[in-house]
Amino acid sequence: MEDVTLTFHAGQKIGITGANGTGKSSLFALLRGEIHQDSGDVGMPPQLTIAHVAQETLALDQPAIEYVIDGDAELRVCEAQIAEAGHADDGERIAALYARYENIDGYTVRIRAAQLLSGLGFTVPEHMRPVSAFSGGWRMRLNLAKALMCRSDLLLLDEPTNHLDLDAVLWLEQWLLAYPGTLLLISHDRDFLDNVVDAIAHVEQRNINLYSGNYAQFERQRAEKLALQQGSYEKQQREIAHMQDFVARFRAKASKARQAQSRLKALARMETIAAAHVDSPFRFAFREPAKHPHPLLRLEKVSVGYGDTVILRDINLGLEAGARLGVLGRNGAGKSTLIKFLAGEIKPLSGQRIDGDGLRIGYFAQHQLEQLRPEDSPLEHLRRLDQQGNDASGGAGEQEMRSFLGGFGFAGDDAMRAVAPFSGGEKARLVLALLAWQRPHLLLLDEPTNHLDLDMRDALTMALQDYQGALVVVSHDRYLLRTIADSLVLVADGKVAAFDGDLDDYRDWLNQSQKQKQPDLPKNPSAAANNNSKLQNRQAAQQRRPLEKRLSEIERQLTRFHDEKTAVEELLADPVSYQVENTARLNEGIAQRTQIIGQLQKIEEDWLEVSEMLAALSDV
Repeated sequence: MEDVTLTFHAGQKIGITGANGTGKSSLFALLRGEIHQDSGDVGMPPQLTIAHVAQETLALDQPAIEYVIDGDAELRVCEAQIAEAGHADDGERIAALYARYENIDGYTVRIRAAQLLSGLGFTVPEHMRPVSAFSGGWRMRLNLAKALMCRSDLLLLDEPTNHLDLDAVLWLEQWLLAYPGTLLLISHDRDFLDNVVDAIAHVEQRNINLYSGNYAQFERQRAEKLALQQGSYEKQQREIAHMQDFVARFRAKASKARQAQSRLKALARMETIAAAHVDSPFRFAFREPAKHPHPLLRLEKVSVGYGDTVILRDINLGLEAGARLGVLGRNGAGKSTLIKFLAGEIKPLSGQRIDGDGLRIGYFAQHQLEQLRPEDSPLEHLRRLDQQGNDASGGAGEQEMRSFLGGFGFAGDDAMRAVAPFSGGEKARLVLALLAWQRPHLLLLDEPTNHLDLDMRDALTMALQDYQGALVVVSHDRYLLRTIADSLVLVADGKVAAFDGDLDDYRDWLNQSQKQKQPDLPKNPSAAANNNSKLQNRQAAQQRRPLEKRLSEIERQLTRFHDEKTAVEELLADPVSYQVENTARLNEGIAQRTQIIGQLQKIEEDWLEVSEMLAALSDV
């Protein structure tokens, strides 16, 4: 970046957009002090608390909830100081620290951390699991929760939705809307930006331009700006051509030499207007197979799972060429299991799967990015695939393959670079290119837009709109789903059923269903279904009663202990308590305070657990 002048104001929510590699993440590194500017000034208020999501997580034995609480550094410091003051038997300092602890919401810290974890898809039992027990994607969610736990003035989020399901994305949107600080958000998710930010800082041509409004408003403003720039460019080009023509015709004439020289000086002084460039570097299509089987795939009363554990049961599904299916469902409901089964990676436990004659399936999933050969180039990957006979035509020439790869952003020497240093976005583009080359009849996409910038997402969306085969997609990118999916299915309660609604209806369903227990969604339920629903309601009500009674008892205990804590704090805050003759009474108060805090933490954990159980039952 060069000569960037930009001001962010407190409380703004700003989306940072631009193609991959333009410097968005470097801007964040600059603000965090990890790199420094070569020239110019970067000014920030003193003692600004900045929160960001760490990219690496150690394999810690620490429970997930404790790891998240570490995000509130001020609270952890206060806890350490309380312990230190306790060892020093400094009652006056203990009283002051406990007052500070309460002011920074120390007594609700576990509830706040648990709410973050639950919102990001962690079940209550997982809150106490060690960090080392989670996979890389789930550790990134822990890092996100830890960043959100920080009571920051400035929150820096770099592609926070990459490792989230749609339900977690919807939850994160609401959390960010309520965030009181300044938010800088790097994202390539149109809907997420539209719903969260109030300004766009667009990085292009080594500069940053700030636009007011959300992403949709930014696109309109930028289109108008580019149209104006193009008009000015064309006008200037006509003026330049006119002056150059005058100089060429009259430079040799003595009577016109002075005028010609004047025009040459005017050309030299002229500030050149650049042509407006909006073309995407990506242009590609999924190649059409010679013939589509009929039907492509049919499932009859299929159950799938792992070992003896059934994840999905009684699946009935038929896919024909041209089908466009979007898959919805909570995290852990079985969406990826369904996609893996359709891809043939797992076998059915029961039921019948009927593949069309010669069915060719293209399957995209994040784990395939790591299966690329690091030492090979994109061209070598494509040549090997072509030689394996996966392409019906076979034996394509090098120029044809280079042209094909160029549409995915691997033009010229980029087609010959080794894959090893590729970014996640470059690897995703290459895997998509290899899929498109195979002429699949059925395309299965599990979160295909992770790591892709907006230009590539747009190109992928257009290519999928023209794709003639069948498509099944799992994605948290609502723009992609809305644009390419003709129908939706919901994976819930171990079943796969048609979802009669749109993504807004799905959001409403998520809000109503809460946690892990989802209701059935058919629109005109039969009498049998109604009877079954009534039975479930009665059973749920029977289960709720003792939990509601238990919750009332816990809330009474919370009130009582908070009252006792207040009374002890008043004692510890009284200067008389620190006179020599009151030492025994003071020590007793300190001990009582410590005991009350421990009891409060245990009761708050009980309250959270019972509340979670009631929330799950309320969905029935």
